[in-house]
Amino acid sequence: MKRPTPIDEEIILDRTKYIESQTDTKGIITFCNDYFAEISGYTKEELIGQPHSIVRHPDMPKVMFKLLWERVQSGKNILAVIKNLAKDGRYYWVFTHFEILRDLNTKEIVGYKAYRKATSKHITEVLLPLYKKLVEIETNDGIEASEKYLNDFLKGKGNHITIDNLMEEIYRFY
Repeated sequence: MKRPTPIDEEIILDRTKYIESQTDTKGIITFCNDYFAEISGYTKEELIGQPHSIVRHPDMPKVMFKLLWERVQSGKNILAVIKNLAKDGRYYWVFTHFEILRDLNTKEIVGYKAYRKATSKHITEVLLPLYKKLVEIETNDGIEASEKYLNDFLKGKGNHITIDNLMEEIYRFY
């Protein structure tokens, strides 16, 4: 499926609704709710069977997805603020909470469920400069350099600050 060209127009989300999706362990969409289809501009049929990266906005640093995948694949949750790309090129910001799906018998991870809701303008304004810097570093020096910058940035905020702490603080003040 051809990726849309991003345009600088934000989709404002309904703060009373959640975008929900479920993927297998490879990130292939196996379920999405009506609101996800509505906001993304894709039909449910277009979304199911596609990699969740179908809505990945190029303004998002790849290191954020690297950290996200490392966390969920190890069975740990992560909170994340993500800028997504709709089918028509517009964008929308979401605060995402993941649930790890496990086989009832073996306890092995079989997939992931994500609940997304609108973020506040303040949160996106705080994170946008950091995300832009990370994308710039990735473009010039690669994802490893971006991850190093992020870790150094977080260390500069305090001795025990991690990406998890940062997102939890943002969520707490949301």
